[in-house]
Amino acid sequence: MLAQPHTKYRLYPTVDLPDRTWPSRTLTQAPAWLSTDMRDGNQALFEPMSRPRKLKLFNELVRLGFKEIEVGFPAGSKTDFDIVRHLVDDGLIPHDVTPMVMTQLREDLIRETVRSVRGARRAIVHFYNAVAPAWREIVFGLSVPQIITMVEQNIRLLRQLTDEACETQWVLQYSPETFCMAELEVSLAVCNAAIAAWDAGPTRPMIINLPTTVEVTTPNVFADQIEWMHRRLARREHVVLSVHPHNDRGTGVACAEQALLAGAQRVEGCLFGNGERSGNVDIVTLALNLYAQGISPRLDFSDIAAVARIAEECTSLPIHPRHPYVGDLVFTAFSGSHQDAISKGFAVQTADGPWRVPYLPIDPHDIGRTYDSIVRVNSQSGKGGIAYLLERDHGVVMPRRMQIEFSAIVQKHAEASETEISSEEIWRIFQETYLAPSRKTHACRYVAHALGDGVDGDTLHLELDSTASGGAFALSGQGNGPIAATIAALNPSVRVDSYEQRSLGSGADARSIAIVEVAHPSTAGSRFGVGIHESIATASVLATLNAFNRLGVALQAARAGSPAIG
Repeated sequence: MLAQPHTKYRLYPTVDLPDRTWPSRTLTQAPAWLSTDMRDGNQALFEPMSRPRKLKLFNELVRLGFKEIEVGFPAGSKTDFDIVRHLVDDGLIPHDVTPMVMTQLREDLIRETVRSVRGARRAIVHFYNAVAPAWREIVFGLSVPQIITMVEQNIRLLRQLTDEACETQWVLQYSPETFCMAELEVSLAVCNAAIAAWDAGPTRPMIINLPTTVEVTTPNVFADQIEWMHRRLARREHVVLSVHPHNDRGTGVACAEQALLAGAQRVEGCLFGNGERSGNVDIVTLALNLYAQGISPRLDFSDIAAVARIAEECTSLPIHPRHPYVGDLVFTAFSGSHQDAISKGFAVQTADGPWRVPYLPIDPHDIGRTYDSIVRVNSQSGKGGIAYLLERDHGVVMPRRMQIEFSAIVQKHAEASETEISSEEIWRIFQETYLAPSRKTHACRYVAHALGDGVDGDTLHLELDSTASGGAFALSGQGNGPIAATIAALNPSVRVDSYEQRSLGSGADARSIAIVEVAHPSTAGSRFGVGIHESIATASVLATLNAFNRLGVALQAARAGSPAIG
C-alpha cells in the first residue's frame, strides 16, 4: 500500500447543496422495489442460472410480493430471450407484476428486446449507457453532445417500435450508467434529453434510474446527488426517480436509505445483495430495516429461511451466517452479557406490547425464525444464557447463586471441549451435577423413604444405599417438614440456606422440582441439590440428599447401621 495514497487516488467532489433537506427527513413508507436477481444477479454467478432455476426464482420473487422484476437481457442471451417469451406466451406473469428487460443503445438489440416481451400486459424497457468522464474518454471516445444525440435517436426508435405494439403498455427506464462518478450537469442534460425524447407524461410513464455503478463516495454525497437531480429533472411529476446502489464501499444499504430521504421513490437490488464485484444493494436488509421501524416493506419475508434456501439453490451462493436478519447466527448470542440481557427481555416482553428485547432488533418469530438458537453457549458465555436455556427447554428456574455456580461448571466443560455446548449437553451436565451426584464414591443413593406425622413434626424414615457402607441402611429424623426431617436424619450440623419449589409443566401429571441449598461449618461455601418427582415431598427429600452428597459431609454416625425400611 502507498504511504501517500492521494498521489494515486483522488477524492471525488462533493455537491454544493447548502440547503439540502434530506438529513431532516424521516422514512414513512416503503419504496417501489425492483428485483434484479434474474439479470444483474445472474450475470455475477460462477455458473449462470439454468432455465429451471431462473423460473423457480421468478416464482419466488412473485410470491414475495415484487411487482417489478428484471427478467433478463434477452437481446444478449438466447436463454434469456426464451425465458422471457415463455413467461409471456404461457401467461406466467401475474396481472399486477411488470417484467423489465434491459438493452444497450443499439438498433438490432433494441428491436430484439421489444420482440422478446411484446404481448405482455405491461413491460419496462431499460436503456442504459455510461456517462462518466473515464468511460466517455477511455472506453467510448464520445463527447457529451454525441452521447445526448445517441440517447435521443435510440429512444425515438423505441417509441416507433412500441407504438406499433399497442397491446402492451410500455414504460421506458433510462439509466445514466456510472451516474455517481459523472458531473451532475452532464447527468441532468442526458436524463432530460431522454425524458423529452420519450415525451414522458400521464400516458407515457418513465423511470429515471440513477446507479452507483461503482460506489466511490460516502452515502451522504450520493444523497446530495439524488436531491440535486430530484429538484431539477424535467417533468418530475411524470417521472419515477429510482436508484440502483452497488456495494463496493460496503455502504449500499446506507446509500439507498439516504437516497430515499433525498427524493428517490424506487430501489433496484438483489435479495441478499448478490451482483457484480461486491454486489448490488441487499433488498432483504433494506426491507427489514423498514419493518424494524414499524414500516410495512410490502414484501413477505415471514419465512426468511425458506427464501434463503431457494436463493442459495438457484444461485449456488451461500449466505453468510452473520448476514443481517437471515444468517444462521444473527439471532444467536454467545456472549454472557448479551445472553443475560436477552433472557431478561423475554421475561418482561408482552404479546401486545412494543418490542423491547435487548440485542434483537426485531422479533425473530415475525420472519419465521424460532427462539431455539437465540442463546447458544461456548466458553465466552455467562450465567444468563445457560439459565435461559434450562428454563426454556426444561422449565428449570435456578436461583441466582446457583446460576453462578452452574455457569462455572459449564464453562469448564466448554473450555475443555473447545466447542459450543448444546442445550442437550447443558441438561446432561445439570443432571450429573444436581440430580445424580450419587455417582461419587462417597455419596449415598436414595432407595426409599416413609414420611409420617410425629409428635414434634414430620418423622422421616430414609433408606439409603452406599458402597462405602457396604449396602443398604436406614436413617430417621424429625423436623417441621420433609427437608428439616431429612437434614435431621443425615446430619443436624448441616444448615439449609435456601429452598425453592415449583411445578414443571401443568396438568395432573405435572412433576415438581425442588432446589435446596445447604452448607456446613467444615466446608467452604454452600452446595445446591435438585430433586424432581411427581410428589413435592419426595422431590424435597431428593433435593436435600443430592445437596448433602455434593457437600461431602459425613453422615451422622449414630444413625448408621439402623435396620432397613421393611
